[in-house]
Amino acid sequence: MTTRLNPYISFRDNARDAITFYESVFGGELNISTFGDYQASEDPAESGKVMHAMLETRNGLTLMAADTPNGMPYNPGDNISVSLSGESSDEAELRGYWDKLVDGGTVTVPLETAPWGDTFGMCVDKFGIGWLVNIAGAQQQ
Repeated sequence: MTTRLNPYISFRDNARDAITFYESVFGGELNISTFGDYQASEDPAESGKVMHAMLETRNGLTLMAADTPNGMPYNPGDNISVSLSGESSDEAELRGYWDKLVDGGTVTVPLETAPWGDTFGMCVDKFGIGWLVNIAGAQQQ
């Protein structure tokens, strides 16, 4: 697999509705994980919220979405980030992009091992653009 660049849209409590709508528009395979799936929120009211959704179509379109946790600001219009992801074989390339993106920017989630096993980080570059970088963990044989 090659490195991918795709949009990541944030919602407030309606990511599941939105991404299933996009699935009806574009088709493809939809995978949804909740905050409860990874015990990623201390607020039990957030357990059913979408932590990460990814829609992949046969013709190569990828769209990602998530619900913004209650403790984080949500500003419609500022609710899109760019996701940069690849396999462990792309790690050097992806870490190089990360290092350049955070130069002069702000790290919001350090690039480190995430609960789902991948290396993941979030930052805002010096121009105010949000970035998510995900390096897939080694595949189990």
